[in-house]
Amino acid sequence: MRQKTSTEIFTYWERIRGSADAPTRDLIQPSAVAHILPELFILENTADDNPRFRLAGTGICNLMGREIRGENFAGLWASSHHDDPVRIAAGVMRHVVPASINATGYCISGRRMTFEMVLMPVRTSNDICDRLLGCLTPTVHSTWLGNERLEFLALDRSRLLYDHPARLVDTPPHPDPTDLLPFEGSLSLGEWMRRKLLQAKNSPDRAKIDPARDRFGGRP
Repeated sequence: MRQKTSTEIFTYWERIRGSADAPTRDLIQPSAVAHILPELFILENTADDNPRFRLAGTGICNLMGREIRGENFAGLWASSHHDDPVRIAAGVMRHVVPASINATGYCISGRRMTFEMVLMPVRTSNDICDRLLGCLTPTVHSTWLGNERLEFLALDRSRLLYDHPARLVDTPPHPDPTDLLPFEGSLSLGEWMRRKLLQAKNSPDRAKIDPARDRFGGRP
């Protein structure tokens, strides 16, 4: 991992999981990641292992030119190359092992940008791992990003971040006390991101986001 956001969220994920293989979702505190929320997303698994966006930060929605909450993860990727990213995301949850992805995003104008994505498993309970905390970060910040929509991402390479996952301990880990400070009325991460997305939708800058929900690479 080379990007600051990737390093920060992975370090935080490792800290809250403790000696477990993955943290439970209630351990994620918005106050600890507030400054990088626009680049974060949460995926939830489905019965057919086709993960979809439960939440997506405003920065990611601006990149794609639309609100992507509720869309399949496959919708971000080129139609002929979305199988591998989908399998990787589903595998992160199934095997409870984090992974990183390097991808290139393409615009209709021909512009392109490289991105780093980190996918980290999250448990809804000690027995179920069906969520994924992720980030999507450009490797270089450019003025056209967010103003010209990305049509799709193409997978360049991926790798697991562990060779062997840690075993889940009987006693669940506890968050650092500093992460329990009041934050927006002690909102959950999901509620905090929902409110931010609603604010972005109702703000004058909403014009930057194309309301159309057409998807390159989406499954029929």
